[in-house]
Amino acid sequence: MEQQASGQRILDPIERAKLGVKVFNLPYSQAEALIDDYVSGKNYDQASVDYFKDQVATQIHIREKGAELLVTGGEIIKLITRSFMQNLPKSIDRG
Repeated sequence: MEQQASGQRILDPIERAKLGVKVFNLPYSQAEALIDDYVSGKNYDQASVDYFKDQVATQIHIREKGAELLVTGGEIIKLITRSFMQNLPKSIDRG
């Protein structure tokens, strides 16, 4: 796909989807390098490339924060469970 005014190519949805699959589990620095390699020398509009990189960075940030939230939730559940177990009435041995 080309932009009318500049004649430069833009990353179309199919290209973004293919690149997205490739960079899905990569850290941002590796994902950025892969994107740069893909567009290198192919006359892509830099704004569309930057926009895609921003989308990838956002997705990576969301994934990282989601993992942190999962860990924090696990810690909260562990604390609640421990507190609950410590506050259970002790059984009385009526021998």
